[in-house]
Amino acid sequence: MASAARVLAGLCLLVPIVVMMWVPSYSKVTPKLGGMPFFYWYQLLWVLLSALFTGTAYLLIRRDEAARRAAAPSAAAPSAPAADAPAAPVVPAPKDGGQA
Repeated sequence: MASAARVLAGLCLLVPIVVMMWVPSYSKVTPKLGGMPFFYWYQLLWVLLSALFTGTAYLLIRRDEAARRAAAPSAAAPSAPAADAPAAPVVPAPKDGGQA
């Protein structure tokens, strides 16, 4: 099941895509910024904002994965052998160093 952090991360990734796909919202010349038409500086601004949204999504996913690992029982931890289990036999090394 998707957590709230994963949904929020998905929205963070979706916002820049939707904004940049909606071209009529920024297809104009004014207001100019330093002589640069709105169309250009608005797109450049979204390069930076997209990086911020993507970084935020990354941090949200990373935090969610850490929380999931902490909540899940550790399956990677090796279990100790049972006390009544027979020990593995020890095989001596060959006397000729394995050159036979």
